[in-house]
Amino acid sequence: MAKQVAAGKVRVIGGKWRGRRLPLADAAIRPTADRVRETLFNWLDPHLRGANVLDLFAGSGALGFESASRGAANVVLVEKSRGTAEHLRTLVAELDAAEVTVRNEEARRYLASPDRLPARQYDVVFLDPPFAGHELAELCSHLEQGSWLSPTAHVYLEMASNTEFPDLPEKWLLLKNKTAGQVCYALARREA
Repeated sequence: MAKQVAAGKVRVIGGKWRGRRLPLADAAIRPTADRVRETLFNWLDPHLRGANVLDLFAGSGALGFESASRGAANVVLVEKSRGTAEHLRTLVAELDAAEVTVRNEEARRYLASPDRLPARQYDVVFLDPPFAGHELAELCSHLEQGSWLSPTAHVYLEMASNTEFPDLPEKWLLLKNKTAGQVCYALARREA
């Protein structure tokens, strides 16, 4: 494998790896901004300790590693780019993050595979795909229909601020939403 040059770094905001700067695998990766992550993890703080977490568009790994740093029991990072997935595996090893698993697969395929049953139900799911070409409503529907979510799971959604907010599944309640610059982000909860 060719050696990759880190394009930048993303900082872990809280928990056991607080302040640790994680290198990015690729300059094209758009990590969730520090101030957005800080707000998001303030929202999620009461729900992370011991949680099962799924990050469907891992990219920088910032959301998944932040979750593990703050006490999540299991974190699955799904990343379609082979090089980025390998980079995330290197970070897992460097952090000795046994609670973090990296899956090299496309998110829709990961959710929609008819022969895959989730190993566990997830308490927190991150949906922050690249802004172009991903239908959040479809991904939410896959999550709802596929037994992926615990009865009161929290789902984070991130999109361009000029994008229409997706229709959420019937059992989901929008808890919070904000805009920061060109990013709109929200937290929804599944109701049992």
